[in-house]
Amino acid sequence: MMRRALLPLTLLAPLLAGCATLSTDEDVAEATAASLPTLPDQWAVDGAIPGEVRIGWIEAIGDPVLSQLVLEAQANNPDIRAAAASLDSALALVRQARAPLYPQINGVLNVDQTDSPQPFQPNDPVYTGTVQAQWEADLWGRVRSGRNVAYASAQAVEADFRFAQYALAQGVASAYFASIEAQEQVGVATRTVEALAEIDRIVRVRYREGFASRQDTATAGSDLETARDSLAQALGGARSARRALEVLLGRYPADRIALVEELPETPPPPPAGLPSEMLERRPDVIAAERRVAAAFASLDQAKAAQLPTVSLTASGGGTSTDLFDILNGPNLLWSIVGNVLQPIFDGGLRGAQEDEADANRRAAIALYASTALGALRDVEDNLDQVQVLAQREVILENAAEESGTAYALAQLQYAEGEIALIDVLNIQQRLFGAERSLVAVRRARIEQWVTLNLALGGSWDSGLPSETPPVLQP
Repeated sequence: MMRRALLPLTLLAPLLAGCATLSTDEDVAEATAASLPTLPDQWAVDGAIPGEVRIGWIEAIGDPVLSQLVLEAQANNPDIRAAAASLDSALALVRQARAPLYPQINGVLNVDQTDSPQPFQPNDPVYTGTVQAQWEADLWGRVRSGRNVAYASAQAVEADFRFAQYALAQGVASAYFASIEAQEQVGVATRTVEALAEIDRIVRVRYREGFASRQDTATAGSDLETARDSLAQALGGARSARRALEVLLGRYPADRIALVEELPETPPPPPAGLPSEMLERRPDVIAAERRVAAAFASLDQAKAAQLPTVSLTASGGGTSTDLFDILNGPNLLWSIVGNVLQPIFDGGLRGAQEDEADANRRAAIALYASTALGALRDVEDNLDQVQVLAQREVILENAAEESGTAYALAQLQYAEGEIALIDVLNIQQRLFGAERSLVAVRRARIEQWVTLNLALGGSWDSGLPSETPPVLQP
């Protein structure tokens, strides 16, 4: 009788499960594409180089010290370790969300012994062993939607982790270049002090011989002390830059890191690919798209929660006073129970949950559009800066060369008494100002080259995967 009663339910469950309609990657792609303006076929900034985006840009710089530092940071940086732990947590949540798709089986063993007031009455224990199995027939995809929410969310966390790796590599490179620049600025400041010290010496000699005024000695001495103050600031800035780099590496900030003496040459501009390809490659945009997929699946889950729930419970076991006789045929019992739960009234709870899920879906789509547009702007800005910084470097190189020539001539003219000391000092300040600006723009140029690679979604390491796999659908 029991079998005949459960047979229609057992046969109907798989058929109804096949009728469940869940969101697909195509639905997500349509929603995200509709949230963006029409993308151009090429980047708007003139001069963008066509071709595949560079993979392994750290190697392209050709600085083995930088390559080793980036690897050290990826292994030891605390923020990266925290991001890796978050990814492990997200993957564990996927396994948890997937578990309800399978029957839950539990075993129970009870031992019951009752004392008897009758003398010489034996009190044999009674052993009961039961195996219970529970399973929910996922007719409308509620459980599968929950699995998809967890899976898409885990993919978003994975993309966040990858972007954190990219950003850390960029951060290490930036701190490395800043440390070298600070070191070179110390060199400029040192040369400034040495030049002003020599001028101060000459002026004091000329003053003793009656060829210079007291005002000249005061001016030369004031400029020398100001230059010494600038040197002290440059030395402090260099130490601070090195400590910042050490922290990124996971080291104690002891200012003990060894650096090369000069900034590496900036490589040629990398190929930029296409705007649409960048959106499919850049990890932060991928993470935003995966959160849209999770929001779609969450809405599916909220809709399915308003439909009937069908579950099956089966149990079997035996009872005996002999533990080893518990599985003998005459002692066995079994049962199968089918249950259908139809929500009737919940005070509007499930409807409100569906509205909330729909609002979260719309918010996720809007956040994707914001992330994508920000990424597109990053690329356009950096492509523009490629040209701006290259032009500035040429201009400042010319300025430094001309200032050097002017300073050499001014020293000769001052020695001959043709110009005043203040003219020499002004030209000298222009020379060292141009040198400081040239060092800064060279650092900015190579740092911007790294930032462009990050904006394009190019991986720092050619061994890393280039994209996140799509969410699995049943």
